[in-house]
Parts: sequence; structure tokens; C-alpha cells
Amino acid sequence: MKSENPILAILGIIIKIVLIVVVIGAIYKGAIYFHEFGYRIFDEPAVSPNGLGRTVTVNITEDMSARQIGKLLEAKGLIRDANLFFFQYNASEYKEDVKPGTFELSSSMTVEEMMQVMATPPEEMEQITGGIDTMQELGENGGLSEEEILDDPENGYQDEYYEGIDGEGEVLP
Repeated sequence: MKSENPILAILGIIIKIVLIVVVIGAIYKGAIYFHEFGYRIFDEPAVSPNGLGRTVTVNITEDMSARQIGKLLEAKGLIRDANLFFFQYNASEYKEDVKPGTFELSSSMTVEEMMQVMATPPEEMEQITGGIDTMQELGENGGLSEEEILDDPENGYQDEYYEGIDGEGEVLP
């Protein structure tokens, strides 16, 4: 009868425990990642907060896929993640209605708002906006400029913090 070396037996148990801990850790991290990703599909905030975004002209062609539109919007700084956009697009009520064309989108718009604009024919958009030139003018700030928003004490902004913001919403040193 052979007897096992106790050191090898203990080493084997330690290796098994380490592998189990690594697998459980990987499953936990994966679950957290996918939970956050799934949450972001339905509740991703706009790139620029509180209507302080910049307006960008985007041209969507008829042959563009959802992935290509997402890459375009990400390159223009309107969204954070093109892959996330793909899932948001496919979960949206507007996915079948997005039309080719040239659109004025703002970084203060959510993906849902951008898709709504891209799904609205230009004639209807004119009726909705009442002739306003850009969606940023129509946005959350009701047509107020960045300075008017920041100077309004009802918005809860502290002037000393916002004195150093340039025109693109970047904090200056």
C-alpha cells in the first residue's frame, strides 16, 4: 500500500482552494459588470449634465447599422460607449423608426432623446420645435445660456466652482 506524501496532499488542497476562490471572484466580478451594463442600457445619463452640452451635426445614411451609428455618435462625443448604444438602440421603441438624414444632436441629450430626434421626420421636427434652430436651444435648459443657468441660484450651482469652466464644459485649472 502506497502512502501519499502529506506535503503534496496539502499542496493539492491549497491549489484547489485557490482555484475555487479565483473562479468565484471571476463570477462575482462578471455579475457586477453585467448588472451595471444592463442598468446603463435603460438609465444612461447624457454625456453633458443639466443641458450644458454642445450641439453637433450628425449625418445618418440609409445603409448605416446600429453599430455604425453608435461609433459615429461616440466619435462625435455624444455618447460614451458605442457598444452600449447598440443594446440601447435594440431595446428602444424607436429602433424601427430611425430615419437617414442630417440631425442636430446635443451631448446633453440622452440616447433615447437622440433616437427620438432621428426617428422624427424633418417636417414634424419643425412643428415640434416651432422653428428653433437646434435641439440644444429646445433642451432641458429651456433656451437659457450656460451663464444664465450658472448664475441662477435656484439651480444650486456655486459660482466659485463654475468660474473655471470653458465653453466646452471642461474645468479649467
